[in-house]
Amino acid sequence: MSRLFYHILWYTETKIFLSYFHGNEVFIMKLMIASDIHGSAFYCKQLIEAYKQEQPDKLLLLGDLLYHGPRNDLPKEYAPKQVIEMLNAISDQLICVRGNCEAEVDQMVLNFPVLSDSCILYIDGQTIYATHGHINSPANPPKLHKGDILLTGHTHIPAWEEHDNFTYLNPGSVSIPKEGSEHGYMIYEDNKFLWKTLEGNVYHTL
Repeated sequence: MSRLFYHILWYTETKIFLSYFHGNEVFIMKLMIASDIHGSAFYCKQLIEAYKQEQPDKLLLLGDLLYHGPRNDLPKEYAPKQVIEMLNAISDQLICVRGNCEAEVDQMVLNFPVLSDSCILYIDGQTIYATHGHINSPANPPKLHKGDILLTGHTHIPAWEEHDNFTYLNPGSVSIPKEGSEHGYMIYEDNKFLWKTLEGNVYHTL
C-alpha cells in the first residue's frame, strides 16, 4: 500500500497559501490521472466508465474541465452541463488543479475545488508536483530536486521525459489529443505509471 500525503496550493503575486487537505494523510493504492476534458460529454462518459473499471482511490484532474478554449475546435458532444453533472457525482473522489480555461464561474457550478494552481503529492518516497502546465512546464519548472516528478496536462500530448533535475510526465488529453496521440489517462499503482487509452489498453509503462 502506498502512502500519499497531499496539499493544495494556490498563488497570488507574492504569497503561497495552503488550502484544503493540508495536513491530511491518505492511504492510497491506486491513483488515476487525467486532463483536458474541455466540456466533452462523450469523452467524459468514457473517462467515468474507465474510472469505474479502474476503481482508483483518487482521480487527479489536471485542469481544463468544462470550456473548450478559443484555440481548440469543439470536442465531440460538447456539453459542459453534462460534464458538470458527471464530475459532481464523484466529487468526493477528485483532486483537481486549475487549467488555463478554468474561471470563477466554473467553481460556482462544481462541487469540488478547481482553482488551485498546483497540488504536491508525496507518494512512495517521491515528490510529484502536479499542475496544469500553462504556468510551470518543462521549460519553466518549479524548484524541484533530483528524482522529483513534474506532472502536467495542457499540451494534449502524452509525455515521459527525463530532465536534469526531474522527470516530466503528461497523460495527454481525454477529449482533444494532439499529434496523433490517444484519448487517454494515466494510472499510478505499485510504483509504476501506466498510460492507457480510454478503453483501458496500456500503451506505455514507466
